[in-house]
Amino acid sequence: MNPLLRSKPPAIWRYGVPALSVAAALIISRWPALHLQESPVSLFLCAVILSAWFGGVWPGLLATALSALTFYYCFLPPIYSLDAKPEEIPRLGIFMVSALFVGSLTVAQRSATESLRRARDELKETVQELQSTNEALQAESRERKRAEEALSQAQADLSRVSRVTTMGELTASLAHEVNQPIAAAVTSANSCLHWLAADVPNLDKARAAAMRIVKDGTRASEIISRIRLLFQKGTPQWELADVNEIIGEMIALLRRETVRQSISVRTELAADLPQVMGDRVQLQQVLMNLFVNSIDAMKDVDGTRELTIKSQRAENEQVVVSVSDTGVGLPSQQADQIFNAFFTTKPHGTGMGLRICRSIVESHGGRLWAANNSPRGASFHFALSTKTEAKE
Repeated sequence: MNPLLRSKPPAIWRYGVPALSVAAALIISRWPALHLQESPVSLFLCAVILSAWFGGVWPGLLATALSALTFYYCFLPPIYSLDAKPEEIPRLGIFMVSALFVGSLTVAQRSATESLRRARDELKETVQELQSTNEALQAESRERKRAEEALSQAQADLSRVSRVTTMGELTASLAHEVNQPIAAAVTSANSCLHWLAADVPNLDKARAAAMRIVKDGTRASEIISRIRLLFQKGTPQWELADVNEIIGEMIALLRRETVRQSISVRTELAADLPQVMGDRVQLQQVLMNLFVNSIDAMKDVDGTRELTIKSQRAENEQVVVSVSDTGVGLPSQQADQIFNAFFTTKPHGTGMGLRICRSIVESHGGRLWAANNSPRGASFHFALSTKTEAKE
């Protein structure tokens, strides 16, 4: 720290400096070897400056008064003496005015210097506080990022568990869906062997049977691939997806279940529907959950059982998919709670299916809502953006 900018000393030192500095100026000016007797003004002005700098206003005024008295008694002849010169009186006045002016400038400079020092110290403290705040914010940001990653992983795991649970409930239907092309392939294989074992092998019919085997095997492989995707664990894979194609895949996957429950499936899919940006498996999960919920809602309903799936282009570059049924409808007085976690009307339900569906749709920048049908049943609608920006 600059010694000239140290805090003001105690009062005894502040008021002692004027007396000592004026005395020093007098001694120096009277020192014979220096020959300053005729021009001591600068020494006394230095005394005033020194006193005003270290003491402030009042010590500066005291130094001015002491300097004026010393200058008058030691360097000017008394007014009443015979040696008095009238022109010396203005000289004394000019000295006093000069001393006051120099003292006030010194006090102002000291005040400005101290203000600048305080501002610099405050700026330094502010910078340190900002650095500390910035470090804290960075640490908080890293912690928040880790928490978001953990939450995202937990949601992904929960979503996968929900898929596995739903697939477990549909095991019989899925097994039948896979068994159909396998059984057809076995039948075609037997036919192929029969035509080849004839006395005159019918190669054309054997070739046709072999082609059916390839077709049925490919169909079974595609069904198994779709099922495996729903069981897979991994990060979302964002890509352009055809909503109508995903709807067709889920209808095919659940065909056996709708037949078993005597449910007719009707589709109204808009042609030339734009693709949406999203994770295909997650969108399959949304549709599968909505289909299964609608099937469950119609299990114990008498009369027509119809599942209607619609897709259409909407405003704001969106695609809207609707899943409607003729089931029991939404729970009365609790329709707004169906998307809450752990809320369920099923005896063995987890209450997480619709909650997960809404989370998936919202993560795709869309929304999911429900409404009762007339005269009965419920409709679930979700809207997805057709913009091609991938989610980061």
